Amino acid sequence: MPARSWSPAPIDPGGFDVDGELARLFGDGVRPLHLEQALFDAVLAGWVRQQRARLLSEHTIGPRERLVGRLLEHAGAWPWEWRSEHLEEWIEDLAIGPPRLHVSTLRAYQIAIRLFCEYLLDRRYPWVAICTSRLGAVPQQIVDERNLIVPVAEFEADPGRRPLSREELQAFFDHCDAQVSGRYALKRKGSPAALRDAALFKTTYAWGLRRQEAAKLDVVDFARNPHAPAFSTYGSLSVRYGKAIGAARRGGVTC
Repeated sequence: MPARSWSPAPIDPGGFDVDGELARLFGDGVRPLHLEQALFDAVLAGWVRQQRARLLSEHTIGPRERLVGRLLEHAGAWPWEWRSEHLEEWIEDLAIGPPRLHVSTLRAYQIAIRLFCEYLLDRRYPWVAICTSRLGAVPQQIVDERNLIVPVAEFEADPGRRPLSREELQAFFDHCDAQVSGRYALKRKGSPAALRDAALFKTTYAWGLRRQEAAKLDVVDFARNPHAPAFSTYGSLSVRYGKAIGAARRGGVTC
């Protein structure tokens, strides 16, 4: 997959009444004794507020917020003083360990820091103007195509947790069906439960559901799909408890 390029937002310290913005943040006529710490807290709180306005979950926001604090501690510099080498030294230390982190985890860390820097540099907010005017520092985007980890393999997770092949999936579904038919033929208890489990496994695979999404499904979440009339009233699925807030609608597919 070709690497994408991300360019820093254009820096335009103009357009803001810096004194007015400081008064809005800290109170009229009030200047914090430790301006850098107070400004950092305000920037971080603003970034958290922006993400909540996008209805991102706290499970997404919280770890991102802590990552900014971790880089701050490692770099020993405020975000408006960060340079690319601060990020690269941090990622290098995390890659060496212990514990040694997976490539996908390190890339997620880089992306979180990139998003924070994009917010800090966004001209719709006063941070660049305040940093330039009051601290004499110009924030920079420290994550771009030159130091972002590029995916080089389709599967980067723990090799011990690889996805099942199509043959293995077919064998698994065949086993689930055999549990149903075998118990029914022998007139043993448990055939309805086995049928339920088989249907749940196939639904989870067919619609690509996560565990919580599958566990909280209800029959009323299924509906017709004009593009898949063969599925009747089970052609589409509304996932009400998805990763992000709000329902995700997924079309029917065959197992």
